[in-house]
Amino acid sequence: MTGLQLALLGYLAAQLAIGVWVAPKIRTESDFLVAGRRLGYPLTVFSIFATWFGAETCIASAARAHREGFSLTTAEPFAYGLCLVLMGLVFAVPLWRRQLTTLADLFRTRYSPAVERTAAIVIIPSSILWAAAQLRGFGHVLTTVSNLEVGAAIGVAAGFCILYTMLGGLLADAITDLIQGIVLVVGLAMLAIAVVVRSGGTVEAFATVGSARLALAGVGADASLLGLLEEWAIPIAGSVVAAELVSRVIAARSPQVARNGALIAGGAYIAVGLVPVFIGLAAGGLTPPLAEPEQFLPALGRSILPPALYVVFAGAIISAILSTVDTILLVAGGLASHNVVAPVLGITDDKRRLLLARAGVVGFGVVAYVLAVRAEGVAALVEQASAFGSAGVLVVVCFGLFTTRGGPGTALVTLIGGLAVYLLAAFGSAPYPFLTSLVASLALYAGGIAVAATREARGPRKVDRNVGP
Repeated sequence: MTGLQLALLGYLAAQLAIGVWVAPKIRTESDFLVAGRRLGYPLTVFSIFATWFGAETCIASAARAHREGFSLTTAEPFAYGLCLVLMGLVFAVPLWRRQLTTLADLFRTRYSPAVERTAAIVIIPSSILWAAAQLRGFGHVLTTVSNLEVGAAIGVAAGFCILYTMLGGLLADAITDLIQGIVLVVGLAMLAIAVVVRSGGTVEAFATVGSARLALAGVGADASLLGLLEEWAIPIAGSVVAAELVSRVIAARSPQVARNGALIAGGAYIAVGLVPVFIGLAAGGLTPPLAEPEQFLPALGRSILPPALYVVFAGAIISAILSTVDTILLVAGGLASHNVVAPVLGITDDKRRLLLARAGVVGFGVVAYVLAVRAEGVAALVEQASAFGSAGVLVVVCFGLFTTRGGPGTALVTLIGGLAVYLLAAFGSAPYPFLTSLVASLALYAGGIAVAATREARGPRKVDRNVGP
Protein backbone atom coordinates (compact mmCIF):
# COMPACT_ATOMS: atom_id res chain seq x y z
CA MET A 1 0.00 0.00 0.00
CA THR A 2 1.42 3.39 -1.02
CA GLY A 3 1.84 6.40 1.25
CA LEU A 4 -0.97 8.15 -0.61
CA GLN A 5 -3.36 5.28 -0.02
CA LEU A 6 -2.37 5.08 3.65
CA ALA A 7 -2.96 8.81 4.10
CA LEU A 8 -6.43 8.66 2.55
CA LEU A 9 -7.24 5.58 4.59
CA GLY A 10 -6.21 7.49 7.70
CA TYR A 11 -8.48 10.39 6.74
CA LEU A 12 -11.43 8.06 6.24
CA ALA A 13 -10.64 6.32 9.54
CA ALA A 14 -10.75 9.69 11.31
CA GLN A 15 -14.22 10.37 9.88
CA LEU A 16 -15.36 6.95 11.00
CA ALA A 17 -13.91 7.52 14.48
CA ILE A 18 -16.16 10.56 14.91
CA GLY A 19 -19.17 8.38 14.17
CA VAL A 20 -17.98 5.80 16.69
CA TRP A 21 -17.45 8.54 19.30
CA VAL A 22 -20.92 10.04 18.76
CA ALA A 23 -22.78 6.70 18.54
CA PRO A 24 -23.19 6.19 22.33
CA LYS A 25 -24.77 9.64 22.59
CA ILE A 26 -27.54 8.65 20.16
CA ARG A 27 -30.30 7.25 22.37
CA THR A 28 -33.50 8.28 20.60
CA GLU A 29 -34.86 8.55 17.10
CA SER A 30 -34.83 12.36 17.44
CA ASP A 31 -31.13 12.28 18.35
CA PHE A 32 -30.42 10.16 15.28
CA LEU A 33 -32.51 12.08 12.74
CA VAL A 34 -32.34 15.76 13.85
CA ALA A 35 -29.48 15.84 16.42
CA GLY A 36 -31.90 16.83 19.17
CA ARG A 37 -32.53 20.16 17.34
CA ARG A 38 -29.47 21.79 18.91
CA LEU A 39 -27.19 22.83 16.02
CA GLY A 40 -25.70 26.33 16.34
CA TYR A 41 -24.40 28.60 13.57
CA PRO A 42 -21.10 26.83 12.73
CA LEU A 43 -22.66 23.36 12.49
CA THR A 44 -25.80 24.62 10.71
CA VAL A 45 -23.94 26.67 8.09
CA PHE A 46 -21.30 24.08 7.31
CA SER A 47 -23.82 21.26 7.47
CA ILE A 48 -26.06 22.90 4.86
CA PHE A 49 -23.12 23.99 2.70
CA ALA A 50 -21.33 20.64 2.83
CA THR A 51 -24.52 18.65 2.28
CA TRP A 52 -25.34 20.65 -0.85
CA PHE A 53 -21.75 20.72 -2.15
CA GLY A 54 -21.54 17.19 -3.48
CA ALA A 55 -19.96 15.19 -6.26
CA GLU A 56 -21.91 17.04 -8.95
CA THR A 57 -20.62 20.43 -7.73
CA CYS A 58 -16.98 19.36 -7.87
CA ILE A 59 -16.64 16.53 -10.33
CA ALA A 60 -19.54 17.05 -12.73
CA SER A 61 -19.37 20.86 -13.01
CA ALA A 62 -15.59 20.84 -13.57
CA ALA A 63 -15.96 18.15 -16.24
CA ARG A 64 -18.79 20.04 -17.93
CA ALA A 65 -16.85 23.33 -17.96
CA HIS A 66 -13.82 21.50 -19.34
CA ARG A 67 -15.91 19.86 -22.07
CA GLU A 68 -18.50 22.52 -22.99
CA GLY A 69 -17.45 25.87 -21.56
CA PHE A 70 -19.45 28.03 -19.16
CA SER A 71 -22.14 30.69 -19.13
CA LEU A 72 -23.93 32.79 -16.53
CA THR A 73 -27.08 30.79 -17.22
CA THR A 74 -25.46 27.51 -16.16
CA ALA A 75 -27.41 26.07 -13.25
CA GLU A 76 -24.33 24.91 -11.34
CA PRO A 77 -23.45 26.67 -9.07
CA PHE A 78 -25.86 29.62 -9.43
CA ALA A 79 -29.23 27.88 -9.33
CA TYR A 80 -28.34 25.48 -6.52
CA GLY A 81 -26.93 28.37 -4.48
CA LEU A 82 -30.09 30.42 -5.05
CA CYS A 83 -32.07 27.40 -3.91
CA LEU A 84 -30.41 27.68 -0.47
CA VAL A 85 -31.07 31.42 -0.37
CA LEU A 86 -34.74 30.81 -1.19
CA MET A 87 -34.93 28.23 1.59
CA GLY A 88 -33.59 30.80 4.07
CA LEU A 89 -35.83 33.64 2.90
CA VAL A 90 -39.11 31.74 2.57
CA PHE A 91 -39.22 28.26 4.06
CA ALA A 92 -36.70 27.91 6.91
CA VAL A 93 -38.60 29.65 9.71
CA PRO A 94 -42.07 28.17 8.98
CA LEU A 95 -40.59 24.68 8.70
CA TRP A 96 -38.58 25.05 11.91
CA ARG A 97 -41.62 26.25 13.87
CA ARG A 98 -43.51 23.08 12.94
CA GLN A 99 -41.05 21.02 15.07
CA LEU A 100 -40.80 18.28 12.48
CA THR A 101 -38.65 15.17 12.64
CA THR A 102 -38.84 14.58 8.87
CA LEU A 103 -40.38 16.53 6.00
CA ALA A 104 -43.14 13.93 5.72
CA ASP A 105 -44.34 14.89 9.23
CA LEU A 106 -45.69 18.11 7.69
CA PHE A 107 -47.94 16.08 5.41
CA ARG A 108 -49.36 14.18 8.40
CA THR A 109 -50.01 17.20 10.64
CA ARG A 110 -51.42 19.34 7.83
CA TYR A 111 -53.26 16.65 5.84
CA SER A 112 -53.45 13.02 7.03
CA PRO A 113 -51.35 9.90 7.72
CA ALA A 114 -52.19 8.61 4.23
CA VAL A 115 -50.71 11.76 2.67
CA GLU A 116 -47.68 11.43 4.96
CA ARG A 117 -46.92 7.89 3.76
CA THR A 118 -47.53 8.75 0.13
CA ALA A 119 -45.19 11.75 0.38
CA ALA A 120 -42.47 9.60 1.97
CA ILE A 121 -42.78 7.02 -0.80
CA VAL A 122 -42.57 9.77 -3.45
CA ILE A 123 -39.56 11.50 -1.81
CA ILE A 124 -37.41 8.44 -1.07
CA PRO A 125 -36.53 7.52 -4.70
CA SER A 126 -35.12 11.00 -5.39
CA SER A 127 -32.94 10.68 -2.29
CA ILE A 128 -31.61 7.32 -3.43
CA LEU A 129 -30.80 8.68 -6.89
CA TRP A 130 -28.85 11.53 -5.31
CA ALA A 131 -27.01 9.10 -3.03
CA ALA A 132 -26.10 7.00 -6.05
CA ALA A 133 -24.58 10.09 -7.70
CA GLN A 134 -22.36 10.68 -4.69
CA LEU A 135 -21.25 7.05 -4.50
CA ARG A 136 -20.35 7.11 -8.19
CA GLY A 137 -18.28 10.26 -7.62
CA PHE A 138 -16.56 8.61 -4.64
CA GLY A 139 -15.74 5.65 -6.85
CA HIS A 140 -14.08 7.92 -9.44
CA VAL A 141 -11.81 9.35 -6.73
CA LEU A 142 -10.85 5.89 -5.49
CA THR A 143 -9.94 4.75 -9.01
CA THR A 144 -7.30 7.49 -9.22
CA VAL A 145 -5.45 6.25 -6.10
CA SER A 146 -5.86 2.50 -6.53
CA ASN A 147 -6.05 -0.27 -9.10
CA LEU A 148 -9.76 -0.77 -8.49
CA GLU A 149 -12.23 -0.76 -11.37
CA VAL A 150 -15.05 1.79 -11.12
CA GLY A 151 -17.62 -0.83 -10.01
CA ALA A 152 -15.41 -2.20 -7.24
CA ALA A 153 -14.46 1.31 -6.13
CA ILE A 154 -18.14 2.26 -5.88
CA GLY A 155 -18.72 -0.86 -3.77
CA VAL A 156 -15.96 0.16 -1.34
CA ALA A 157 -17.36 3.68 -1.20
CA ALA A 158 -20.87 2.38 -0.49
CA GLY A 159 -19.72 0.11 2.32
CA PHE A 160 -17.84 2.91 4.05
CA CYS A 161 -20.67 5.43 3.69
CA ILE A 162 -23.28 3.02 5.05
CA LEU A 163 -21.22 2.23 8.14
CA TYR A 164 -20.24 5.87 8.65
CA THR A 165 -23.84 7.11 8.49
CA MET A 166 -25.39 4.30 10.51
CA LEU A 167 -23.25 4.96 13.59
CA GLY A 168 -23.63 8.60 14.54
CA GLY A 169 -26.72 9.92 12.79
CA LEU A 170 -27.15 13.62 12.06
CA LEU A 171 -25.04 14.84 14.99
CA ALA A 172 -21.96 12.98 13.74
CA ASP A 173 -22.77 14.18 10.22
CA ALA A 174 -22.91 17.80 11.36
CA ILE A 175 -19.60 17.57 13.24
CA THR A 176 -17.82 15.93 10.32
CA ASP A 177 -19.47 18.38 7.90
CA LEU A 178 -17.67 21.20 9.71
CA ILE A 179 -14.34 19.44 9.22
CA GLN A 180 -15.15 18.33 5.70
CA GLY A 181 -16.32 21.80 4.65
CA ILE A 182 -13.02 23.35 5.71
CA VAL A 183 -10.98 20.60 4.01
CA LEU A 184 -13.10 21.04 0.87
CA VAL A 185 -12.46 24.79 0.58
CA VAL A 186 -8.74 24.36 1.25
CA GLY A 187 -8.39 21.49 -1.23
CA LEU A 188 -10.17 23.25 -4.10
CA ALA A 189 -8.27 26.50 -3.48
CA MET A 190 -5.01 24.57 -3.48
CA LEU A 191 -5.75 22.93 -6.86
CA ALA A 192 -6.83 26.26 -8.36
CA ILE A 193 -3.53 27.83 -7.27
CA ALA A 194 -1.63 24.88 -8.77
CA VAL A 195 -3.45 25.37 -12.09
CA VAL A 196 -2.53 29.08 -12.09
CA VAL A 197 1.11 28.27 -11.37
CA ARG A 198 1.26 25.60 -14.10
CA SER A 199 -0.31 28.05 -16.55
CA GLY A 200 2.43 30.64 -15.87
CA GLY A 201 0.48 33.04 -13.69
CA THR A 202 -2.94 34.55 -13.17
CA VAL A 203 -3.06 36.45 -16.45
CA GLU A 204 -1.95 33.40 -18.42
CA ALA A 205 -4.46 31.17 -16.62
CA PHE A 206 -7.37 33.43 -17.51
CA ALA A 207 -6.05 33.77 -21.04
CA THR A 208 -6.17 29.98 -21.28
CA VAL A 209 -9.88 30.11 -20.51
CA GLY A 210 -10.48 32.25 -23.58
CA SER A 211 -13.59 34.19 -24.48
CA ALA A 212 -14.68 31.44 -26.86
CA ARG A 213 -15.46 29.18 -23.91
CA LEU A 214 -17.40 31.82 -21.98
CA ALA A 215 -20.86 33.14 -22.81
CA LEU A 216 -23.59 35.19 -21.19
CA ALA A 217 -26.07 32.45 -22.10
CA GLY A 218 -26.48 29.39 -24.19
CA VAL A 219 -23.96 26.77 -23.05
CA GLY A 220 -25.56 23.34 -23.09
CA ALA A 221 -27.75 21.05 -25.13
CA ASP A 222 -30.87 23.23 -25.05
CA ALA A 223 -30.23 26.98 -24.99
CA SER A 224 -33.85 28.02 -25.70
CA LEU A 225 -35.81 30.03 -23.15
CA LEU A 226 -37.85 27.02 -22.06
CA GLY A 227 -34.69 24.92 -21.99
CA LEU A 228 -33.05 27.40 -19.61
CA LEU A 229 -36.19 27.56 -17.48
CA GLU A 230 -36.18 23.77 -17.23
CA GLU A 231 -32.48 23.73 -16.33
CA TRP A 232 -32.95 26.29 -13.54
CA ALA A 233 -36.35 25.10 -12.33
CA ILE A 234 -35.01 21.64 -11.49
CA PRO A 235 -32.37 22.79 -8.95
CA ILE A 236 -34.45 25.67 -7.52
CA ALA A 237 -38.08 24.52 -7.52
CA GLY A 238 -37.12 20.84 -7.50
CA SER A 239 -34.72 21.10 -4.57
CA VAL A 240 -35.81 23.98 -2.34
CA VAL A 241 -37.86 21.68 -0.10
CA ALA A 242 -35.69 18.61 -0.63
CA ALA A 243 -35.89 16.38 2.43
CA GLU A 244 -32.08 16.52 2.86
CA LEU A 245 -32.08 20.31 3.05
CA VAL A 246 -35.11 20.40 5.32
CA SER A 247 -33.45 17.94 7.72
CA ARG A 248 -30.57 20.40 8.28
CA VAL A 249 -32.85 23.41 8.72
CA ILE A 250 -35.14 21.78 11.30
CA ALA A 251 -32.10 20.57 13.28
CA ALA A 252 -31.01 24.17 14.02
CA ARG A 253 -31.40 25.38 17.60
CA SER A 254 -33.60 28.38 16.68
CA PRO A 255 -35.56 29.76 13.70
CA GLN A 256 -33.02 32.56 13.33
CA VAL A 257 -30.16 30.08 13.05
CA ALA A 258 -32.16 28.07 10.51
CA ARG A 259 -32.86 31.12 8.32
CA ASN A 260 -29.45 32.79 8.52
CA GLY A 261 -27.59 29.48 8.24
CA ALA A 262 -29.29 28.74 4.91
CA LEU A 263 -28.59 32.26 3.60
CA ILE A 264 -24.90 32.14 4.51
CA ALA A 265 -24.55 28.63 3.11
CA GLY A 266 -26.15 29.75 -0.17
CA GLY A 267 -23.65 32.57 -0.64
CA ALA A 268 -20.73 30.28 0.23
CA TYR A 269 -22.01 27.64 -2.18
CA ILE A 270 -21.96 30.01 -5.16
CA ALA A 271 -18.53 31.43 -4.28
CA VAL A 272 -16.84 28.07 -3.71
CA GLY A 273 -18.79 26.42 -6.54
CA LEU A 274 -17.13 28.72 -9.07
CA VAL A 275 -13.69 27.29 -8.19
CA PRO A 276 -14.13 23.90 -9.91
CA VAL A 277 -15.68 25.74 -12.87
CA PHE A 278 -12.53 27.88 -13.17
CA ILE A 279 -10.36 24.78 -12.87
CA GLY A 280 -12.32 23.04 -15.62
CA LEU A 281 -11.95 26.02 -17.95
CA ALA A 282 -8.29 26.82 -17.27
CA ALA A 283 -6.75 23.35 -17.05
CA GLY A 284 -7.68 22.03 -20.47
CA GLY A 285 -4.20 20.90 -21.47
CA LEU A 286 -2.99 19.66 -18.10
CA THR A 287 -4.67 16.26 -17.96
CA PRO A 288 -3.88 12.97 -19.72
CA PRO A 289 -6.50 11.25 -21.92
CA LEU A 290 -9.41 10.06 -19.76
CA ALA A 291 -11.57 6.96 -19.97
CA GLU A 292 -14.52 8.90 -18.54
CA PRO A 293 -15.02 12.71 -18.62
CA GLU A 294 -16.02 12.79 -14.94
CA GLN A 295 -12.55 11.58 -13.97
CA PHE A 296 -11.21 14.99 -15.03
CA LEU A 297 -10.93 16.66 -11.62
CA PRO A 298 -9.40 13.72 -9.69
CA ALA A 299 -7.03 12.98 -12.59
CA LEU A 300 -5.98 16.63 -12.81
CA GLY A 301 -5.16 16.75 -9.12
CA ARG A 302 -3.16 13.54 -9.38
CA SER A 303 -1.17 14.82 -12.37
CA ILE A 304 -0.19 18.32 -11.17
CA LEU A 305 -0.10 18.13 -7.37
CA PRO A 306 2.74 16.67 -5.29
CA PRO A 307 1.65 13.49 -3.45
CA ALA A 308 1.33 15.24 -0.09
CA LEU A 309 -0.90 17.97 -1.51
CA TYR A 310 -2.91 15.47 -3.53
CA VAL A 311 -3.81 13.74 -0.28
CA VAL A 312 -5.38 17.00 0.89
CA PHE A 313 -7.15 17.48 -2.44
CA ALA A 314 -8.46 13.91 -2.61
CA GLY A 315 -9.62 14.34 0.98
CA ALA A 316 -11.47 17.48 -0.12
CA ILE A 317 -13.34 15.65 -2.89
CA ILE A 318 -14.13 12.76 -0.57
CA SER A 319 -15.33 15.29 2.02
CA ALA A 320 -17.74 16.82 -0.50
CA ILE A 321 -19.15 13.39 -1.24
CA LEU A 322 -19.33 12.08 2.33
CA SER A 323 -21.06 15.20 3.63
CA THR A 324 -23.79 14.73 1.05
CA VAL A 325 -24.28 10.97 0.98
CA ASP A 326 -24.51 10.59 4.77
CA THR A 327 -27.38 13.07 4.90
CA ILE A 328 -29.17 11.41 2.01
CA LEU A 329 -29.02 7.92 3.48
CA LEU A 330 -30.05 9.29 6.87
CA VAL A 331 -33.06 11.08 5.41
CA ALA A 332 -34.18 8.11 3.31
CA GLY A 333 -33.85 5.76 6.27
CA GLY A 334 -35.74 8.21 8.48
CA LEU A 335 -38.60 8.68 6.02
CA ALA A 336 -39.04 4.93 5.63
CA SER A 337 -38.81 4.08 9.32
CA HIS A 338 -40.42 7.13 10.94
CA ASN A 339 -43.18 7.84 8.44
CA VAL A 340 -43.99 4.46 6.88
CA VAL A 341 -42.83 1.29 8.63
CA ALA A 342 -43.12 2.30 12.30
CA PRO A 343 -46.66 3.75 11.99
CA VAL A 344 -47.88 0.81 9.92
CA LEU A 345 -46.45 -1.76 12.35
CA GLY A 346 -47.46 0.28 15.40
CA ILE A 347 -43.89 0.57 16.72
CA THR A 348 -43.70 3.23 19.43
CA ASP A 349 -40.66 2.16 21.46
CA ASP A 350 -37.82 4.64 20.82
CA LYS A 351 -35.08 2.01 20.82
CA ARG A 352 -36.87 -0.07 18.21
CA ARG A 353 -37.55 3.02 16.08
CA LEU A 354 -33.86 3.95 16.30
CA LEU A 355 -32.88 0.43 15.22
CA LEU A 356 -35.37 0.64 12.36
CA ALA A 357 -33.90 3.96 11.17
CA ARG A 358 -30.40 2.47 11.15
CA ALA A 359 -31.65 -0.54 9.21
CA GLY A 360 -33.15 1.84 6.66
CA VAL A 361 -29.75 3.46 6.15
CA VAL A 362 -28.23 0.06 5.35
CA GLY A 363 -31.02 -0.98 2.98
CA PHE A 364 -31.08 2.23 0.99
CA GLY A 365 -27.28 2.31 0.87
CA VAL A 366 -27.34 -1.02 -0.94
CA VAL A 367 -29.97 0.24 -3.40
CA ALA A 368 -27.92 3.39 -4.06
CA TYR A 369 -24.86 1.24 -4.78
CA VAL A 370 -26.75 -0.75 -7.41
CA LEU A 371 -27.98 2.44 -9.09
CA ALA A 372 -24.51 4.01 -9.00
CA VAL A 373 -22.94 1.05 -10.77
CA ARG A 374 -25.55 1.10 -13.54
CA ALA A 375 -25.77 4.88 -14.02
CA GLU A 376 -24.44 6.82 -16.99
CA GLY A 377 -22.87 9.56 -14.89
CA VAL A 378 -23.00 11.77 -11.81
CA ALA A 379 -24.69 14.76 -13.42
CA ALA A 380 -27.47 12.64 -14.94
CA LEU A 381 -28.25 11.05 -11.58
CA VAL A 382 -28.42 14.42 -9.80
CA GLU A 383 -30.77 15.88 -12.40
CA GLN A 384 -33.06 12.86 -12.11
CA ALA A 385 -32.96 13.11 -8.31
CA SER A 386 -33.92 16.78 -8.30
CA ALA A 387 -36.80 16.32 -10.74
CA PHE A 388 -38.28 12.97 -9.64
CA GLY A 389 -41.66 13.69 -8.01
CA SER A 390 -40.46 16.99 -6.57
CA ALA A 391 -42.97 19.20 -8.41
CA GLY A 392 -45.96 17.72 -6.60
CA VAL A 393 -44.09 17.79 -3.27
CA LEU A 394 -43.26 21.49 -3.68
CA VAL A 395 -46.83 22.45 -4.54
CA VAL A 396 -48.32 20.52 -1.62
CA VAL A 397 -45.71 21.89 0.81
CA CYS A 398 -46.34 25.48 -0.28
CA PHE A 399 -50.12 25.24 0.04
CA GLY A 400 -49.88 23.22 3.23
CA LEU A 401 -47.34 25.48 4.89
CA PHE A 402 -48.75 28.88 3.97
CA THR A 403 -52.50 28.35 3.44
CA THR A 404 -55.40 26.35 4.82
CA ARG A 405 -56.76 25.56 1.37
CA GLY A 406 -56.90 21.98 0.14
CA GLY A 407 -57.48 18.75 2.04
CA PRO A 408 -56.05 15.23 2.06
CA GLY A 409 -57.72 14.24 -1.21
CA THR A 410 -56.31 17.24 -3.04
CA ALA A 411 -52.83 16.60 -1.63
CA LEU A 412 -52.88 12.92 -2.63
CA VAL A 413 -54.02 13.67 -6.17
CA THR A 414 -51.31 16.32 -6.54
CA LEU A 415 -48.49 14.12 -5.21
CA ILE A 416 -49.42 11.10 -7.31
CA GLY A 417 -50.47 13.09 -10.36
CA GLY A 418 -47.34 15.25 -10.36
CA LEU A 419 -45.13 12.16 -10.22
CA ALA A 420 -47.13 10.38 -12.93
CA VAL A 421 -46.95 13.37 -15.27
CA TYR A 422 -43.18 13.66 -14.76
CA LEU A 423 -42.61 9.98 -15.46
CA LEU A 424 -44.81 10.04 -18.56
CA ALA A 425 -43.08 13.18 -19.86
CA ALA A 426 -39.57 11.90 -19.09
CA PHE A 427 -40.02 8.42 -20.53
CA GLY A 428 -42.06 9.81 -23.41
CA SER A 429 -39.13 12.08 -24.34
CA ALA A 430 -41.12 15.27 -23.79
CA PRO A 431 -38.78 18.29 -24.01
CA TYR A 432 -39.48 19.82 -20.57
CA PRO A 433 -40.66 17.12 -18.17
CA PHE A 434 -40.11 19.01 -14.93
CA LEU A 435 -41.88 22.19 -16.04
CA THR A 436 -44.70 20.03 -17.37
CA SER A 437 -45.06 18.22 -14.05
CA LEU A 438 -44.90 21.51 -12.12
CA VAL A 439 -47.71 23.07 -14.16
CA ALA A 440 -49.74 19.85 -13.85
CA SER A 441 -49.25 19.78 -10.06
CA LEU A 442 -50.42 23.37 -9.71
CA ALA A 443 -53.45 22.61 -11.88
CA LEU A 444 -54.30 19.50 -9.86
CA TYR A 445 -54.12 21.30 -6.51
CA ALA A 446 -56.08 24.29 -7.82
CA GLY A 447 -58.64 21.89 -9.26
CA GLY A 448 -58.97 20.14 -5.92
CA ILE A 449 -59.59 23.47 -4.19
CA ALA A 450 -62.21 24.40 -6.79
CA VAL A 451 -64.04 21.07 -6.41
CA ALA A 452 -64.07 21.44 -2.62
CA ALA A 453 -65.38 25.01 -2.88
CA THR A 454 -68.16 23.90 -5.24
CA ARG A 455 -69.24 21.14 -2.86
CA GLU A 456 -69.19 23.54 0.07
CA ALA A 457 -71.29 26.08 -1.83
CA ARG A 458 -73.91 23.47 -2.64
CA GLY A 459 -74.13 22.43 0.99
CA PRO A 460 -75.62 19.16 2.27
CA ARG A 461 -78.60 17.75 0.39
CA LYS A 462 -81.89 18.37 2.08
CA VAL A 463 -84.12 15.35 2.60
CA ASP A 464 -87.90 15.76 2.78
CA ARG A 465 -88.85 13.17 5.39
CA ASN A 466 -92.58 13.60 4.57
CA VAL A 467 -92.06 12.09 1.11
CA GLY A 468 -92.08 8.35 0.86
CA PRO A 469 -89.77 6.24 -1.26
